[in-house]
Amino acid sequence: MDPRAEIRTFLTSRRAKITPAQAKLPAYGGNRRVAGLRREEVAMLAGVSVDYYTKLERGNFGSVSESVLYALARALQLTEPEREHLFHLAAGTATIKPGRRRALAQTVRPAVQRVVDGLTDAPAFVRNNSRDLLAANMMGRALYSGMYGDTAPGETPNTVRYFFFNEDARTFFRDWNKSAAEVVANLRTEVGRDPHDRALQELVAELMAGSGEFASLWADHDVRYHDTGNKELHHPVVGDLDLTFEVLDLPADVGQSLIVYGAEPGSSTEEALRLLSIWAATNEGQWAPQDPAREGLA
Repeated sequence: MDPRAEIRTFLTSRRAKITPAQAKLPAYGGNRRVAGLRREEVAMLAGVSVDYYTKLERGNFGSVSESVLYALARALQLTEPEREHLFHLAAGTATIKPGRRRALAQTVRPAVQRVVDGLTDAPAFVRNNSRDLLAANMMGRALYSGMYGDTAPGETPNTVRYFFFNEDARTFFRDWNKSAAEVVANLRTEVGRDPHDRALQELVAELMAGSGEFASLWADHDVRYHDTGNKELHHPVVGDLDLTFEVLDLPADVGQSLIVYGAEPGSSTEEALRLLSIWAATNEGQWAPQDPAREGLA
């Protein structure tokens, strides 16, 4: 992707989201052509000239200073993930490029795999920045049995492809629309961090070509962290699950993160995970949805 084009579309999309009232500006005139802020209003709020802001919005960052970037972030009321994304985009246009990043690890070290397998009462995964699931414990494979069952032998399951290319995902994620927007915003954050990652570029291109819904969400230019939160799922065997999740980066394995799901103690989800572990122990490798009564879980 062209970093200048990314800057241009990102800034214009953020500007369009802020109304004069939100920026505590008077709404001059009754015939505004845009619902959001005008360029001159953003320039005034950021303390720069209109010509300079126009240059920035066209993607000509050059040697823009941190103070200007922070001023833009304040003027556009950017969230923390959006502010970080803006700085990453600016770095992508720098005249002097940083040294080459360490190669991203695409295999899971045995020591990490032992940690994942040792988590026996909670779904756990290791994923890369392209959202490939490089490893999972038995509970993780059971939870995402639909995705694992739909992945061809020798291929790596990918959560974003599952989201947009598998119809089962629309019932598995109880609020698919909300979850899909979050997934796309997470992926755009990753692209901003490393816009030259070929695997990410190819994944986005594949999704843009194959899913109009993905393309529409991608055009929103929303960004979001994926480090902690909740998952509202409907598993075909154990029913509704209200899970928490934590994401832990693995510094020794660049681009990899450990994700662990959990449940509130004493909740129905905790009981459902217990039933899932029983089903997993007797059905792993099959992943066809079963009637819990026939499996002795009811």
